Amino acid sequence: MLEVSKLIAQGAGLAPVLLKRAASVELDWDVRQKSRFDATDSAGRHLGVFLPRGTLVRGGDVLVAADGSLVRVIAAPQPVLRITPCPAHGSPFDLVRAAYHLGNRHVQIELKSDHLKIEPDHVLADMLRAMHLIVNAAEEGFEPEGGAYAAGGHSHSHSHSHSHSHSHGHDHDHDHGHDHSHDHGHVHGPHCDHHDPQKP
Repeated sequence: MLEVSKLIAQGAGLAPVLLKRAASVELDWDVRQKSRFDATDSAGRHLGVFLPRGTLVRGGDVLVAADGSLVRVIAAPQPVLRITPCPAHGSPFDLVRAAYHLGNRHVQIELKSDHLKIEPDHVLADMLRAMHLIVNAAEEGFEPEGGAYAAGGHSHSHSHSHSHSHSHGHDHDHDHGHDHSHDHGHVHGPHCDHHDPQKP
């Protein structure tokens, strides 16, 4: 087993020619959120990865093995739900609202400007469709935001504590926003279910 105990985030500072020659390893999110795991790279080598606790491994990161060799990390395609606004009567704000509700449920979310991604969950899919969003099953790499449960990101942990420090001042607004959104999800009108090529 080849031991790996160092990670270079997004291969920062490495020459492109070195990255091109490096072996690669495809890992899904379940593995990449662990700091200790075994894997086999594209050269057939058995890797024993022992990173500092709380480290999140992202697609594009580079692992450095004990012998100095480099291994590029690729986010393996995995089942996800891809969430987009309804083109008929939706807006980008619908994604903000969806992310708020998913965050309240401590769901891991990948945030993009035009879509969200979460791991498959039929209950959440139904909730999102009731909010007039399109939810499609897909096989894609998954890179959720680090948050309260990800000890690897100082910036995320600071923002989390910051929101707590102001929570008392916003309790009323928070409750109102939740109730209003809940009611809106039950407004009569066309949903986007018919746009979905497949439902999870």
